[in-house]
Amino acid sequence: MLRDITLGQYFPGDTVAHRLDPRTKLALVVLYIVGLFMAKNWISYGLVFLVTIACMAVSHIKLKTLTKGLKPLIIIIVLTAVLNLFYTPGTQIIEGVPMTWEGLKKAFLLVMRIMMLISGTFLLTYTTSPIALTDGLEKAMSPLKKLRFPVHEMSMMMSMALRFIPTLTEETDKIMSAQKARGADFETGNLLQRAKALIPILVPLFVSAFRRADELAVAMESRCYHGGEGRTRMKQLKYAARDFIAYFLGILFVVVMAVLRHYGL
Repeated sequence: MLRDITLGQYFPGDTVAHRLDPRTKLALVVLYIVGLFMAKNWISYGLVFLVTIACMAVSHIKLKTLTKGLKPLIIIIVLTAVLNLFYTPGTQIIEGVPMTWEGLKKAFLLVMRIMMLISGTFLLTYTTSPIALTDGLEKAMSPLKKLRFPVHEMSMMMSMALRFIPTLTEETDKIMSAQKARGADFETGNLLQRAKALIPILVPLFVSAFRRADELAVAMESRCYHGGEGRTRMKQLKYAARDFIAYFLGILFVVVMAVLRHYGL
């Protein structure tokens, strides 16, 4: 299950999505989320689904990769579906069973919303390197510098957090394998017993995380890193024609979603 976590991973490529400016991709993700939450009925959800499939095709990201990343969240998805299926008032599907047609529709649409929301945000990290994501976040939040907001430090912390998710996941998997080889059992017993069984995993994991953080800090200090003040970049961010086209398509998507919501579609 841990190996299925793909958040923070970057898949190098030379597609249109990979070549987009990171600021453009950040804005498109925001527009995608806004449009997704505007979806109200079957037609609007179908449009968002088609847009998601189109983004996957442009990015050359396989459906298998996205579904693999959804596996760790299967419990949340199933719980959402069950709660809406049984606790939404309306016309019962089977007499005497608290399942309604309205609940079935709501459960399906909410599950689709969660899956498309996660898939859309995953596409950002899949097609954007951590360095480019840091530069894009810093540029996008640069107006906040006038308010003395630590823009560079904040964007650096966010990108490093995303970068180390796969590393810590791999470390957790190694520790679990080592503990299982020593006879540890993580799958039997009640909830409290399972929680206690995780202590031999959490302690070395925290030690490893702090050690990696200390090594990273030493490496950054040895390279004379002192934040964003006076820092230059090897690759300067510049908008191209494809970025303006992407902005236009993103805004058009939100406008269409607003119209569909207005007419209850």
